[in-house]
Amino acid sequence: MKRDKKTSIDYSRLPKHIAIIMDGNGRWGQKRGLPRLVGHKAGIETIRDIIKTSSDIGIQYITVYAFSTENWKRPEDEVKGLFSLLLLYLEKEIDEIHNNNVRLSIIGEYKKLPDGVVKKIDYALNRTKNNTGMVFNIALNYGGRDEILRMARNIYLMTKNNEIENVDEIDYNLIESLLYTEGIPDPDLIIRTSGELRLSNFLLWQTAYSEFWSTDTLWPDFRKEDLFEAIKVYQNRNRRYGGIKNGGK
Repeated sequence: MKRDKKTSIDYSRLPKHIAIIMDGNGRWGQKRGLPRLVGHKAGIETIRDIIKTSSDIGIQYITVYAFSTENWKRPEDEVKGLFSLLLLYLEKEIDEIHNNNVRLSIIGEYKKLPDGVVKKIDYALNRTKNNTGMVFNIALNYGGRDEILRMARNIYLMTKNNEIENVDEIDYNLIESLLYTEGIPDPDLIIRTSGELRLSNFLLWQTAYSEFWSTDTLWPDFRKEDLFEAIKVYQNRNRRYGGIKNGGK
């Protein structure tokens, strides 16, 4: 069993999919007497480092919660600033993402974002669509309840159009084919920063049996050592999926 002396990670048992709730950006700025948006900008630097580290060690999927359906309730200036930072990130990082063979993917109603943001996202998606390395999912204008509602409405339309004739055709496979994450395995590990202990409407269907790890560290201060610690804790968990393993209860 291969183990890195520094990180104690077992590279033969890495989580296939890690999803991250990047919390604490605004508080990071406020703690320093700075605007909340400065914290969001610092958080982008963390995204760069964590994506590179995850790709380097062999994680297959990373999903980050970047902008939720509820984030529209934030002050208008902050929302506009977040979109400006997203544009800046894509402009600066798309070459490195592409050169590292990472494929970018978006989950959520991103087409409802400002036109300039949508165009830049579409360019980035097209640029990386043939890459075969790690898949980097960004959740934008995403909400778990909205995703499930969208799926239910699609099933209704399929039934109305006689694409579904028998209730037994509505199964897990059909539901998952109608989610934004179609073709993506459920997260093995959910990481949340800033000490909060809730999902905040993130991947509600997909996280049924995900392992959860929380840290008091604010997202801009999150480092690869924290990622390694989360993975190490994950590898020491006994995942039972509702059953019994190794004689446990």
